[in-house]
Amino acid sequence: MKKWFGQSGAKSAHRAAVSARSVSYSSSPLLASKTPPWRSRFLVALVGLGFIGLLGRAVYVQVIGNDFYQRQGEARYAHTMELPASRGRIIDRKGQVLATSVAVPSIWAIPKEVDADADKRRALAKILGISRQELEKKLDPSSRFVWLRRQADDDMATQIKALGLKGVFQDREYKRKYPEGEAAAHVVGFTNIEERGQEGIELAFQKDLQGRDGSRSVVRDRLGRVVEDIGERVPASNGRDIDLSIDSKVQFFAYQRIRDAVAEHRAKAGSVVVLDAQTGEVLALSNFPSYNPGDRQNLSGAQLRNRALTDVFEPGSTMKPFIAALALETHHIRLDSVINTAPRSLVISGWSPSDTKPHGDLTVAGVIQKSSNIGTAKLAMMMQPREMHEMFTAIGLGQRPQLNFPGAVTGKLRPYKSWRPIEQATMSYGYGLSASLFQLARAYTVFARDGELIPATMRHQPEGEPVPGIRVFSPKVAQEVRQMLQMAAAPGGTAPLAQVAGYSVGGKSGTAHKQEGKGYTNKYRSWFVGIAPISKPRIVVAVMVDEPSTGVYYGGAVAGPVFSQVVAQSLRLLNVAPDLDVKTQIVAKNVPAVEESF
Repeated sequence: MKKWFGQSGAKSAHRAAVSARSVSYSSSPLLASKTPPWRSRFLVALVGLGFIGLLGRAVYVQVIGNDFYQRQGEARYAHTMELPASRGRIIDRKGQVLATSVAVPSIWAIPKEVDADADKRRALAKILGISRQELEKKLDPSSRFVWLRRQADDDMATQIKALGLKGVFQDREYKRKYPEGEAAAHVVGFTNIEERGQEGIELAFQKDLQGRDGSRSVVRDRLGRVVEDIGERVPASNGRDIDLSIDSKVQFFAYQRIRDAVAEHRAKAGSVVVLDAQTGEVLALSNFPSYNPGDRQNLSGAQLRNRALTDVFEPGSTMKPFIAALALETHHIRLDSVINTAPRSLVISGWSPSDTKPHGDLTVAGVIQKSSNIGTAKLAMMMQPREMHEMFTAIGLGQRPQLNFPGAVTGKLRPYKSWRPIEQATMSYGYGLSASLFQLARAYTVFARDGELIPATMRHQPEGEPVPGIRVFSPKVAQEVRQMLQMAAAPGGTAPLAQVAGYSVGGKSGTAHKQEGKGYTNKYRSWFVGIAPISKPRIVVAVMVDEPSTGVYYGGAVAGPVFSQVVAQSLRLLNVAPDLDVKTQIVAKNVPAVEESF
């Protein structure tokens, strides 16, 4: 067998050799064609260009564009975490917190990494308080990051953590809290979710309150967990606290009283301003309706308006004491001068001012006590328009209050050269010009401070010393008018309901038809502005009730009682000793008021 196979293999090899020798290379169509030289050169050139391109790319990546690619690489694993600064607190004059920031959980997710079955997603939507469709929209895989709930409560965060969802994370953010709620809402204002001030002190002192955020560079894994710190840590610089002149107890009590008055008289709104007559500090600035600055869902513009500063109106009879003071100051009359207030005793271009009731002959003090339009107009017509205009300007009318607070308005005071005689007469008792309640409160400091108008402030003045003011009237004239104001708030005046047990008070009521378009309606504004104690003034209180609708609308009857209650509580909180013997004081609650002319 071995011999046979050996012979056979030898034969096959021999035949193959013979066959190879018989092939003609020149006659084969495949082997006979010559390859063009340019093709090989082209292939070599392509290979060379490829190497050059790779080399150029390497040079660009490693040298020219190194910084860019380094940043892109770091972006895949390195992150800069913001270290939020704690917003400064807003506190009252005694250190009571009106606004502060607290750390709360916020829930976020990386949608493409969220790994949860239908039941867990349904549970997550229920905890978040949203529909399943809304949750699925938030968890759209095309999004790289999504907030599920910012500034959540601890209970919600605990429930979500218990679900153990992959791709759902929690961080801590600061949320603003307002302990005084509705009572101080128009003072402190509020912030948005980013803790930027939107209203009130939060807006006015945004730069001081916000502080400066810090930063921390870290390496995170694909699940968002911090692996290590890299680079330098920049600490946050917390915001500065703002000390307000507001007394939270005076503020709360004033808010309660104006809220109750609005409800009692079925009014549209109301405001109270309390000023320290010595330092110009705002002790209270209350408005109703109000809102909770910590929960601002379904808010209306009526709730947000800081009416004491933003609403202007014709001040009516509250202007009369200033006209009397100017007439005395310019020596057009004496304190004992008698003025005839008989009907039509003054006629201007066929028109005559009128009083609710005839009063006959009145002294200057009687004009203020009885609130006589005719008597006030006669005093005004003794003077030049320029004198009245300069006095109105000196007490702050027609000018924006120099108060670091948003929304304060200027009111309206036309140039005196455009006044007609009839307009000069009506301006004397508060028609034809406009002011805010805050402007009126500040204007009355000229009587409380013996003729000086003092600047008002929302910031606490720790020293508590009387501030210098601008001289408007002499001390003698201011003291004389102060006695007139006391008569107006006593039996025989227009506001006996403004009296306070144990304290001497004085002030002027005001009532006016509301102007709509070019005419007046049967809607009213009622207010009272006064001083207490009269013997040594400490506070000025201004009260306004808008559109009382129970049939009672005179300022003495509507705003006077609010003034009385606010003054009584405020003076006690300020530790001001009573200046009257309560046993011998006549409390005129049941004494009918003189009907005010307006």
